[in-house]
Amino acid sequence: MLATPAYDIALILDQGRRETQEDAIAARVFDSSGAGYVVVADGMGGHEAGEIASDLVVSAWRDMMDAQLDGPDLTEGDLLDALPMAAMQANAAVGGHGDIHDVRLGATLLGMLMLGGRVFWISIGDSPLYLFRDGALSQINEDHSMAPLIDAQVAQGNLTADQARKHPDRNQLTSVIMGSAIPKVDCPEHPLALDQSDILILGSDGLQYLTNREIETLTRVNAQSPARDIADALLQALKARNDPDQDNISIAVVKPAGL
Repeated sequence: MLATPAYDIALILDQGRRETQEDAIAARVFDSSGAGYVVVADGMGGHEAGEIASDLVVSAWRDMMDAQLDGPDLTEGDLLDALPMAAMQANAAVGGHGDIHDVRLGATLLGMLMLGGRVFWISIGDSPLYLFRDGALSQINEDHSMAPLIDAQVAQGNLTADQARKHPDRNQLTSVIMGSAIPKVDCPEHPLALDQSDILILGSDGLQYLTNREIETLTRVNAQSPARDIADALLQALKARNDPDQDNISIAVVKPAGL
C-alpha cells in the first residue's frame, strides 16, 4: 500500500469584473490511495450556458476520478486510462446538455492527478498549469489558443509585443470541450516527478491578467508560506490591477508537503 503523501492545496474562485461566474474549480485528496486531484474548467456560451458547461465538466471529472481513486491498489496505468476517460465523459455531458436544450456551450478542462510524488495531467483549452521550481516559473501544459501563434509572429518580427498582447484573436481557442471531436489534447504519457520544494499553480486564463514574470515573483516571495498565502497573493495582485475587463479567476496552488 502506498504511503499517504501530504498536499497543501488552496483554491480560490473569484468573479473578477464579469457579470457571471463561468469558472469552476475543485480538489480532493484520497488517503486510502495516497492520491489527489485538482480540476479547473472555464466555461463559455454566454449567460448561464458558460456556468453550466464548467459545472458539467467538473462534475464529470469528479464522478470519474472519485470512483477511480478511492481505493488502495491504484497504478499509473489506471491514471493514464482515467484521464482521457474523464475528458470523454465531460465532452459527452456538455454535448448532451447542448442537444437537449438546443444551446451551444463549451468549456476548457485542466485536470491534474497526484500519486505520491508523481503528477499526471490532461489539458484541453487555455487554462494554464505552472511549475515553480528552483526559483523559476514555467508553463508545462500546452496552450490551445491562438496566443502561441501570435507570439511566434513577434519572434519573427511581424508584430510588436504590444500588438501581440492586444491582438483580437489572441484568446481564440483551438481546442475545447463542446460535445464534438476534440482537436487537441495535452496528456503526457510520463508523469512529472515532484521535488519537495516544487509548487504547482493551476488557473483559468483570468490568472493570466498577471504576466508570467509577475506570477513568478509573487510565488518566489511567498514560496515558504502555505499554499493559501500564495493563492491570496496572486488574487490580491489581480485586484490591485483594477482591470475593468478582468475575467473570472480560478487559482489552485499545490505544495507537496510530505514527499
